[in-house]
Amino acid sequence: MRWLVLYTALGIGANAALAGEIDWQAAHDGGLAKLARTEPTPVPETPFTDPEGGTHSLADYRGKVVLLNFWATWCAPCREEMPSLDALQAELGGDDFQVVAIAAGHNPPAAIQKFLTEAEIANLPVRLDPRQGLAREMGVMGMPVTVLIDRDGNEIARLIGGADWASEASKTLIRQATAP
Repeated sequence: MRWLVLYTALGIGANAALAGEIDWQAAHDGGLAKLARTEPTPVPETPFTDPEGGTHSLADYRGKVVLLNFWATWCAPCREEMPSLDALQAELGGDDFQVVAIAAGHNPPAAIQKFLTEAEIANLPVRLDPRQGLAREMGVMGMPVTVLIDRDGNEIARLIGGADWASEASKTLIRQATAP
């Protein structure tokens, strides 16, 4: 199985013909088996906040590819995947791509800070959806849920459950999504 994943990742990386298109099957075969492609659907502009009281919305990220993750401090799979989201942001985040991790529901600020410190999360700003307004509007029923959003603000894929977002398959997926 490891060889299949390795050769799939190498094949994707070496194939320049795939630039600008996402190879969904390779992402699936490379370790993102729960990633489901969705019909492009505009994401809502429901506001969410930060610990300082600032207000944000997904419209703030138009023009970038976004990997939107709903998580909670009490969610074991969320806690397990958060370091990989942080690593993905550190490696690929910038003008074309952003990981947006939103703590949804009841997550006391002290618990969030304690978790982020313990997990050494340094590249993800804290975003909050305490009343789960955005989560509900996006049909999030449990956590973690991660949504891939294109530059035009459309959901194009969704993964329910945890994943290794620092994997080669994940990085290839993001590189393909951000390709011109």
